[in-house]
Amino acid sequence: MKKKSPDLNLCVYKCMESGHWWTFWDLQSEIKRVTGKFFGEPTISAAIRNMRKMECRERFGLPLDMSVEVVDRKKITGGKGYKYKLIKV
Repeated sequence: MKKKSPDLNLCVYKCMESGHWWTFWDLQSEIKRVTGKFFGEPTISAAIRNMRKMECRERFGLPLDMSVEVVDRKKITGGKGYKYKLIKV
């Protein structure tokens, strides 16, 4: 029997619901620690984008108004990449 893969959207939401800033690498490390499953940066990026979609907004109780942003992004100071934060209005 094939082992069921963890729900990445749920994993990303559970990490980000605290409102703290996360990099792809932070999320990758925390998800691996909790689930034992490794997800690449493109897959984690897609899960972060999914938070903006209606399916995830409904599922996780985020604002349903599509004009309301639910993910904030800022450049990593002195580094490469971005940090992301879930905005729960």
